[in-house]
Amino acid sequence: MEKEARSMIRVRMSAHDAHYGGDLVDGARMLSLFGDVATELLIRADGDEGLFLRYDEVEFRAPVYAGDYIEAEGWITRLGNTSRAMEFEARKVIAARRDLGPTAADFLEEPVLVARATGVCVTPRGSQRKQGLA
Repeated sequence: MEKEARSMIRVRMSAHDAHYGGDLVDGARMLSLFGDVATELLIRADGDEGLFLRYDEVEFRAPVYAGDYIEAEGWITRLGNTSRAMEFEARKVIAARRDLGPTAADFLEEPVLVARATGVCVTPRGSQRKQGLA
């Protein structure tokens, strides 16, 4: 299946998202964004939020800090009777530059891939109100 229906969310990481020293954001925050993207994809495909069954693979590729802007994107790669296989990518599009000042930031001409994952969601047959991708 081509990357037909995509969902994308852009979020600024806040001080609340920082979990480690140096304002480093916990990788679990990227998984939370992937979950939100998956929910939108299921609503578009099935008319229902469905359930996240599992992640098959997760890879963290670059650090994320408070003040960074992250775009999380996902798409359905396979539709089963109730299962929906998905792929996700998160990219840093704006980088906080605390080394230059507390409010400095750079727009990145080339976004930085910070995380990617694959997973499976399910929408119970009785909850499916649509056929296929909208």
